[in-house]
Amino acid sequence: MKTKKNNSRRQFIGALALGATASTIGVLANPIYAKSPAAESTALSNADDWFKKIKGTHRIVYDGSTPHGGFPIIWNWAFYMTNNGTGTTDADMTAMTVLRHSALGLALEDRLWNKYKLGEVFGVTDNSTGKPSLRNPYYEPKDGDFPLPGIDGIKHLQERGALFCACDLATKVYSNAVATQMNLDPITVYEDWVSGILPGIQSVPSGVWALGRAQENGCGYIFAGE
Repeated sequence: MKTKKNNSRRQFIGALALGATASTIGVLANPIYAKSPAAESTALSNADDWFKKIKGTHRIVYDGSTPHGGFPIIWNWAFYMTNNGTGTTDADMTAMTVLRHSALGLALEDRLWNKYKLGEVFGVTDNSTGKPSLRNPYYEPKDGDFPLPGIDGIKHLQERGALFCACDLATKVYSNAVATQMNLDPITVYEDWVSGILPGIQSVPSGVWALGRAQENGCGYIFAGE
């Protein structure tokens, strides 16, 4: 019964999110979002400057459109591991992962995963319990979170120079859908999500915007969703 309930909730929120994308774009462009203090704190107008952090000879951007079992993070780690294996140092490369669409949750802190049941929303299972995750398993992973041991999570990859960004458009869409389902104020929920973006992850106007900017800054493109 719980599985059916979880799937039902995920499908409901997914339908709301798709509906917002397809037929209520006005919700996303609503000036009230732009006027909120949290929206200002994301410094979206300065997002272009963040791409100056891209460095090195070897540059790649991963298009993380879905959680995909953590592969938007795993492939980022694989880029560093295999380049190291062929003699390239961390200082001479950059791997960026753009977390957009339903992979947005990978950019959010544990507090939000527990509060809004984001494991159900984004279809991420806690491998230790077999239930929808109440924490972000890919920031500081525990044993069993990834399919193999030794894979770096977001935090450690950031320490190596990897870059991660989160789609603000998806933040608006999904926070609005969750707020609707929970009968909460959508602006309050949106601001809460913005405040809960993990340290060092840059909020960008949209994931597709960021993918374009990354390629303009010399990054090759790889799809990392499913």
